[in-house]
Amino acid sequence: MFFWLSLDKNEEMSQIIAASTYLSREERKMLIEKSNWLAWRDIGFHYAWIVFAFGLVYVFPNPLTVVVSLFILGGKQLACAILMHDTSHFAVFKDKRTNDIVGQWLGAYPIFNNMLAYRPYHFRHHVSNGLEEDPDLLLTRGYPTSLRSMVRKFGRDLSGLTGIKAFFGLMMMSMGYLEYNLGGKVARVSQVERSWGDFWKVFRANLLGPFVAQLVIFGILSLASPWLYLLWFGAYLTTFQFSLRIRSMAEHSVVESREDPYLNTRTTKANWLARLLFAPYYVNYHCEHHMMMAVPPYRLPAMHKLLVERGFYEKGVMANGYWEIVKGAVG
Repeated sequence: MFFWLSLDKNEEMSQIIAASTYLSREERKMLIEKSNWLAWRDIGFHYAWIVFAFGLVYVFPNPLTVVVSLFILGGKQLACAILMHDTSHFAVFKDKRTNDIVGQWLGAYPIFNNMLAYRPYHFRHHVSNGLEEDPDLLLTRGYPTSLRSMVRKFGRDLSGLTGIKAFFGLMMMSMGYLEYNLGGKVARVSQVERSWGDFWKVFRANLLGPFVAQLVIFGILSLASPWLYLLWFGAYLTTFQFSLRIRSMAEHSVVESREDPYLNTRTTKANWLARLLFAPYYVNYHCEHHMMMAVPPYRLPAMHKLLVERGFYEKGVMANGYWEIVKGAVG
């Protein structure tokens, strides 16, 4: 499978650092070992935070708890996106069927996405990271920027303007009017000779699952109060977009070189609050992920420790925290 590209037989790929430079074959084999127990543990922790966020507002309904809940839910919706990302690499569960089912129903569908559409799209990011062919390049361009511009970006995120635009674009992609692209590129799909049958086929393939997932979420929340669903959709339009921006900035923005794989990707240290909002499933260990895509998220801390010991970060890039990222993105 192509998600082994970070191992020996494809180490000639210029955008992927050879893992064998720093890790033995035995270590690489250990790192890619999947554990269903560890996978379910982390997913359970992810969804426990979601339950807590809804329960906080249900038990203590006031403006402060609503704001706190929205930020927690935005961070946990980012966790859904990272779960979609990790399962797109077959890097969570031992068997592919469980990997795909969980990736769809607990990762992609709750945030209106589709992991099977995301998988080939995201693979192009790995093989062309930082180059003009990288489909995510627009997410990382435009930094450093002015303080005024950064405030406007965060304002658009937290006011819902970014989220409305993103949601509309995702719906247009899912209905086959635009090419699938999460990096901001807009490319129309020709509708010549497209029948209503083709339209409904695409709709069922891309949107039936997300719509069913939203009904399930709404149904569960309605057992307490149907108004709680507004927190979920509200977080999607606001705090999720904010968390997504910070996470994207940290991974590939404001780097010394877009072509050098040692310099075009960044690992970021994360405390408990950063993990809650910006770094679920150890996604902050992004250099490690780009070196070996098949490593499951729960093994990334061990891989990071080995790379630090072997001197990888004498060349590689590591930030001390997400505040450092934001400051560096303001020039």
